[in-house]
Amino acid sequence: MANSGTAGPAPGQRAPRTTTAGGPEAHVGASTRTPGIRARIPALGGSWWNTPRLVRALTVLCLATVFAFAATTASVLVGARDGIDTIGHHAAPQAVRAADLSFALSDMDAQAANLLLIGADQDYSALRRQTLDTYEQRRNQAGIDLQRAAEAAAGEPSGQRAVQTAIAELGHYEALVARAQLLEDQAHASAGKPSPDALDAYRQATDLLRQQLLPAADRITAANSVTVDHIYTAQRDELAAGWWWILGTGAIALVVLAALQRTLAVRFRRRVNPPLAATTLLTVIGLATVLQLAGQAEDHLVTAKRNAYDSVIALSRARAVAYDMNADESRYLTDPARAAAYEQAFLDKTQAVADVSGATLGSYNSELSRQIDAHRADCRVVPFDGFLGMELRNITFPGEQDAAEQALTAFQRYQQDDRTIRALRNQGQLKQAVTFNTGTAPGQSNADFELLGAALGDVLAINQRAFDAAVAEADAHPSPGTAAVGGIALTLALALSALGVRPRLREYR
Repeated sequence: MANSGTAGPAPGQRAPRTTTAGGPEAHVGASTRTPGIRARIPALGGSWWNTPRLVRALTVLCLATVFAFAATTASVLVGARDGIDTIGHHAAPQAVRAADLSFALSDMDAQAANLLLIGADQDYSALRRQTLDTYEQRRNQAGIDLQRAAEAAAGEPSGQRAVQTAIAELGHYEALVARAQLLEDQAHASAGKPSPDALDAYRQATDLLRQQLLPAADRITAANSVTVDHIYTAQRDELAAGWWWILGTGAIALVVLAALQRTLAVRFRRRVNPPLAATTLLTVIGLATVLQLAGQAEDHLVTAKRNAYDSVIALSRARAVAYDMNADESRYLTDPARAAAYEQAFLDKTQAVADVSGATLGSYNSELSRQIDAHRADCRVVPFDGFLGMELRNITFPGEQDAAEQALTAFQRYQQDDRTIRALRNQGQLKQAVTFNTGTAPGQSNADFELLGAALGDVLAINQRAFDAAVAEADAHPSPGTAAVGGIALTLALALSALGVRPRLREYR
């Protein structure tokens, strides 16, 4: 009789597989499943990170981050010092020397023009000796500047070519000037009326200077100025990025130190680990100190380049242009055939020193006077451009404002003198114009021009001293003593970090 329950397997048949969750098939699947990632990589398992391994890992990370912080600090500060060193001891001085070369060459030609202008007239014998002495001084100065420029241009093909051009052409220029003087002496020419041969020799000389020598000096100045600008921009960007790198690595080191101390406090039931606390304090002090040093490095860089060097180069170029402008005045009186060209050259150089947009020679003084009045009413307002405009917008140092104002006043007075010279010439009073132009008595043109040159030199000296001081401070920071203290602090921090965890790890031996 058949059973009422489920029939069992017939004789010779195999029992069916059970497919329920708890059946034998499920157990087989569980035992043959592929192991998970955490099971295959013990380090990712929570049980693998026991206390000794966790403490060792955090200690290694702590040492690495503290060392990375120190290495980043050294890299940033050394890079900043190298950048300021390149600007302060190489590129900027070379640019200034090149501008000084332009000044020496311009004044050489101004003196040569004055010699031709006064001729062999006995009324100017004392002035002639003084002019010859000044010419020789500037000639020697130009030779020294060229020698220094040649030394500085070693390894720079474009600079070397410019220097070689200047050296070669300077000898030719001096020979032409000497020939003009000899022909003038032989002709016994009166003031303002040189002999045709002497005038022709001088024309060749001044054309050579303006077409070859001065452009070569300008190329040297420009090349070094571009180098200064490039280094300054790159160094400021590096300092800005370096400041954040220092802050970031220092902060990471502090976070890792905090994690290590918390781990020791939780795992070993201790509130404070004195060696790690000391390491943390050293890191905090070090972070604050190096951020301050990075800020000081940027201050030195800005002071040296933007505040001081930019004014130094602008004033150096202003002085060179002013002396060439003074030579144009004498050329104007000496060479009637080229008077209009020299008058235009005088105006162009006048605008380079203090640019009054749209002014002609006739309207320049009144326009400049109006803009100077606006500036004097509020010294922050500088309506004119040019080298003096650049300087008056970059007043930074004690005494600089007053010195720059005196230079502006002297320039204005000299421009007024120039119109007097032109008026005398146009009235047919040539000798009176020559006397007023070359005269050194108070109120005469050359006397007022000397005041302009001295005023430009005074404001230039203020900025040069500030530049030198900023470079010297950058050279001294960080000092060898500061670097030694930093090395000791790093060594101490690393040693204290290891010392703080060693007793705890020994408990597991």
